[in-house]
Order: sequence, then structure tokens, then C-alpha cells
Amino acid sequence: MRGIAAKAYRAGLNVVRMNQRTCGGTEHLTPTLYNSGLSQDYRAIIHELARVDGLDRIWLVGYSMGGNLILKAAGEAGSSETALAGAIAVCPNIDPPKCVDALEQPSNWIYHRHFLGSLKARLRRKAALLPGKWDLKELDGVALMREFDHRYTAPDGGYASGADYYNRSGACHVLDSIAVPTLIITAQDDPFIPYSMFTVPLIQRHPKIRVMAPRHGGHCGFIHWPYNGEDSYWAENRIIDFLQERM
Repeated sequence: MRGIAAKAYRAGLNVVRMNQRTCGGTEHLTPTLYNSGLSQDYRAIIHELARVDGLDRIWLVGYSMGGNLILKAAGEAGSSETALAGAIAVCPNIDPPKCVDALEQPSNWIYHRHFLGSLKARLRRKAALLPGKWDLKELDGVALMREFDHRYTAPDGGYASGADYYNRSGACHVLDSIAVPTLIITAQDDPFIPYSMFTVPLIQRHPKIRVMAPRHGGHCGFIHWPYNGEDSYWAENRIIDFLQERM
């Protein structure tokens, strides 16, 4: 996010970096957890920037879960959000049931352990600020991402279950309604964002969506040897290229 912000600022754009709920040391600012369905947060920011700051061409850029959220926000907005100029998503988990299935494969244990450990630590920090809101007696025994989301994320977000949360929070349900220029960058070798999600006709034939899918890049990596004056961060540079072509 810092790299994209610096490049965009040098390219002449205004830049606003957003922390999702409870991220970046903001646990004290909201009684709720973040989840992959909170696209209304992004739309609220668009409204604020348009109404208060008078910005009339706003681009949303997000990675991973943030990528799903900005695509979901763009799809829900359709053509009604006049200040929304476009959306760019890198490795977005647009179909959460498929992504969590892949994440929990044994070959992805290091990613799974990292993500689950981070979620547990954040929940403990939140619980210290809001005693009694969550029952943490079973937290240490939670061994799977889907179990954490079923016990904590889903009820906190108003979902009936973990499965209900996964089924309803994916941007895949609203991609057909996207009405602004949209770039999706994903790697064919992403270990838990299946590339097959992006090869469906809905995306490949969508008049507003462009997909860039190099064979390698992993999950939000895309490191390459510097060339032609570019640094090593391939995806960041493609994002700025896409924005500059439409400025």
C-alpha cells in the first residue's frame, strides 16, 4: 500500500490510504471486526470524499480481501456511484468458499498458520478493549480458518454461520453489475486464490473488466528484475500504468 501510494502521488494523484476496521492499530475505533463483506465501508468513503472534499473521480485499489471488497463495492454501486471512476484488485478472493478450501490444503500450512494466528491476536486485542463481547474460552483450540470465521467473524458480522458468511461475501455475485473500468491482477500460481475463478465467461467477456494473469507471482508478490527504469514491484507499476492511461 505504501508503494502504490508513493507511485500514485508521484504520478500526480491524490492518495487516501484506508485501514479496514480494527487494522493498523484502530481496534479502539469500532466495536466490530472486519470481514470480507463490508463493502459498505468503501462506499461510505467514496461518499465522504465526494461530498466533503469535492472529488469526482475516485479509484479504489485493493489487495487480497481488500480486492474482493472493492470489486464488491463497485458491483453493488453499478452506475449509480458517479464519483467512482474505476476499480483495481490484486489477487482478490472473489469466491470465498473456493479460497478457504484452497487455503486449508496441507501445502498452504504456512499461509494458513500466519493468517489464523493474526486473526486470533487481533481478536484478543479487541476483546481486551470490549470485555465480555466475545467468548474466548475455545479460541486456543481453533485450528482452522473456517472454524474461526464460524465462531467469531460470522456472528459478529450478522451472518447465520461461517458458510453463510463465505457464500454471501464474495464479489463474484455482483461482478456482472460493474459499470466502471476495472483491472484484476492475479497470478496463475497463487496458492489459495484459484486462477480458475477468473477464467469464467462472466469475467473474460465483461466489457469493463481487464484481467492480467502472469504465470508467476504467488499471492500478492509479483517481484521481477528491475528493467526500463522500473523497480521490482511489477503489480504496483501495472496499477499506475492503468490509472495513467485513464487520467
